[in-house]
Amino acid sequence: MEKRTALSVFECLSSGIRLDVYRLLVRKGPEGMVAGELAQALELPATNMSFHLKALSTAGLVSVEQEGRFLRYRANMPLMQELIGYLTAECCAGQPEQCLTLDATSRCTPGRSC
Repeated sequence: MEKRTALSVFECLSSGIRLDVYRLLVRKGPEGMVAGELAQALELPATNMSFHLKALSTAGLVSVEQEGRFLRYRANMPLMQELIGYLTAECCAGQPEQCLTLDATSRCTPGRSC
């Protein structure tokens, strides 16, 4: 991951609403959610939600797929994992055993939140 990509992701997630949306989509996994469900779950007006989803999409944090009249949003899990890798690439000050613990706890596994 390039530094400018990481900066773009962090800038997008610096909004509390967008962070809430992204975390909710991460919890939903591959199923994702349609925009109306997201707005209802976070108690936001649809127009407000649309604004935040566009920002998340532009930053590459979510993918969007047309389903009839609806748009389904999913978290871009590979980007999240790439960001975690970028942040931890040079961690632990020469103590690799600490990095192994961090690496094991940062992985997404079925049946467990990421």
